[in-house]
Amino acid sequence: MSMVEKLGLAALHRLDPEHAHDLSIRALASGLVPLPGGPATSDRLRLRLAGLDLPNPVGLAAGYDKNARAVAQLMRAGFGFIELGAATPRPQPGNPKPRLFRLSGERAIINRFGFNNEGVEVIAPRLAARPAGIPVGLNIGANKDSADRAADFAQVVRVAGAAADFLTVNVSSPNTERLRDLQGAAALAALLGGVMAARDALPVRPPVFLKIAPDLDEAGLADIAAVAREARVDAIIATNTTLSRDGLHDPQKSETGGLSGAPLFARATGVLARLHRQTKGEIPLIGVGGIGSAQQAWDKLRAGASAIQIYSALIYQGFSLATRITEELDARLERDRLTLPELTGSGVADWL
Repeated sequence: MSMVEKLGLAALHRLDPEHAHDLSIRALASGLVPLPGGPATSDRLRLRLAGLDLPNPVGLAAGYDKNARAVAQLMRAGFGFIELGAATPRPQPGNPKPRLFRLSGERAIINRFGFNNEGVEVIAPRLAARPAGIPVGLNIGANKDSADRAADFAQVVRVAGAAADFLTVNVSSPNTERLRDLQGAAALAALLGGVMAARDALPVRPPVFLKIAPDLDEAGLADIAAVAREARVDAIIATNTTLSRDGLHDPQKSETGGLSGAPLFARATGVLARLHRQTKGEIPLIGVGGIGSAQQAWDKLRAGASAIQIYSALIYQGFSLATRITEELDARLERDRLTLPELTGSGVADWL
């Protein structure tokens, strides 16, 4: 991490977390944040995932740039792919503030944003105007006050689907009341049916991913695996934030919302491994949750991920983390004489 990045992070951590988040987006969009200029890559790091060509397997998870305000800059921040959003059909303010909390001693975050965004009609043109480069996806959601949330997902696909390289169906955020109910087999099958129909009507057909919660039991995971297979989902992202507070000591642990960051790593990686076993490797998996080092990225890949995403660790380690993880993965693959496909799923049993 450079001195400039250290000073920038220290300054941001003196501010209210949500204000710091917004300020970082503004600084990034204004070109004030030093960036590597593109993703680190090599023959060992390149992969094809759900029809997408990725220069490396380290992606940015949804939630940072909800409104696609700094797309071009994020594409030059070292990631192999990025995910924006979540976007809903209509703009909405989200939950009351404060709604973002740093648990610095735990290297964790609690948020209860509630899908705050400017709406898909604003986000879609920004997404469409991005420069050529790495794949850019859009996380899609439903409005809090919607009478038909499944229809909301399809509407976002119709408006923004052609502008995105992939779409992620987000039924796993804990911050929109009863949204996780859509992870049930019948509800999820109906929702995905509508999303796939809307996607298939587009002039281009971006792959559709499904993002799941880390708090599912074995039966719930089995249902999701079966529905995803039937719906021909292109990949599953495991996982979103958790409602669990196991092992936390920070005074802010009692804040409601989804927990992300270091304490989520073991729980999310266990779900990933169980899902790899459930899907028998037939559906690509993207591992998310608690990754803050190349070793943890390596562990996610061994647990069944074909690629990974990071977000919360950036708040504590800066954007240079993406390149550090990528370069260390490349060096270790070379040292161990492994390919990414050989690494994926090679340590599932360690997490079951």
